[in-house]
Amino acid sequence: MESGRWKAGGHSFRTKGEYEAALRDLEKIRLLKEKTNYSKKESILELYNRMQTGSISFETVLGREFDDEVYEQVRRIRAGSFEETKGSRKQVKGGKEKESKKPKVKVLTRGQYIARKIMMSALLLIAAGCLGYFTVYCMEAVKKDKEQQQMAKLKENSKLNAMGGDEVVVHLDTEEKDYVVLEKYKSLYKTNKNLIGWLKIDDTNIDYPVMQTVNNEYYLDHNTRQEKDKNGTLFLDKDCSITRTSTNYIIYGHHMKSGKMFGDLDNYKDEDFYKKHKNILFDTIYEEGTYEVMYVFLSKIYYEEEVVFKYYQFIDANSEQEFNSYMEEMAQMSLYDTGVTAEYGDQLLTLSTCDYEQEDGRFVVVAKRIS
Repeated sequence: MESGRWKAGGHSFRTKGEYEAALRDLEKIRLLKEKTNYSKKESILELYNRMQTGSISFETVLGREFDDEVYEQVRRIRAGSFEETKGSRKQVKGGKEKESKKPKVKVLTRGQYIARKIMMSALLLIAAGCLGYFTVYCMEAVKKDKEQQQMAKLKENSKLNAMGGDEVVVHLDTEEKDYVVLEKYKSLYKTNKNLIGWLKIDDTNIDYPVMQTVNNEYYLDHNTRQEKDKNGTLFLDKDCSITRTSTNYIIYGHHMKSGKMFGDLDNYKDEDFYKKHKNILFDTIYEEGTYEVMYVFLSKIYYEEEVVFKYYQFIDANSEQEFNSYMEEMAQMSLYDTGVTAEYGDQLLTLSTCDYEQEDGRFVVVAKRIS
């Protein structure tokens, strides 16, 4: 094992603590797989509901991959494409099928009969519990969707925002200037002062508030109500600033198979999708903004000692030469040529999410502000 590289479950970890957390996740996943019957819908749904309700949690990316694996089975169940293993027929030479032999009739003693009745009752209770868990999960999913819709409506409700009273002014100790929150974000800002903007891409699920804290880990598993939520929330990199206007705003979000958060971002891998969705809307709470897509590329999280272009470290360009160097790097990595370029002084927007085509992979969309 190379110094500083701890490997587990096909992933490399930078610290011994992360490596040990990965080993705990692997052991937890192993036990869950042993206890779960993947040929039965009820067993899969029970596992999925326990994960969704938070009774099962993980510490590393291995857990998120296992979560996606289980979700894929649930998606098949919902789509009606999941078939439970029955084993009632078997294949014989020549491609013909014949019925398996009829099982022998077994005569049960009274004790065996009572034991079987008890077991059947227990299985029915478990099935009812699974159904209950699944119902609760569906209700929670609907509740979250409604909350998101309510936030969007609150943003667009000009009358309600106008009732909020005088304009909201933000004074930063580090700056002399005061900033006025846009009318449509007044109510939302009052409910959570971590709100810094709103991101929207037409014809996708991406229509979310964007948060920011001094800790880039917090909104990986919290929602806008400060509640634990495995979907997390879109958030701006802690080193970016919407007041002194960083060269590049970097926004992160989970790539959820359910399509939530940045689950739809990789639509931009398809150039035809890009051609129909060239613009991205990103407002800060202080001003509206429209951005035009420039680059679409795959990257990864590198080790600190690796000398390579790390898009997630490009926040401020200190010179025109440095800016142009960043642009050249991203242009070379782009999956296709959009024909859009940027000049030193332009405001950039970078959207980043996980990509599972490679270890620690990331999918990135970069745009420049046009209005």
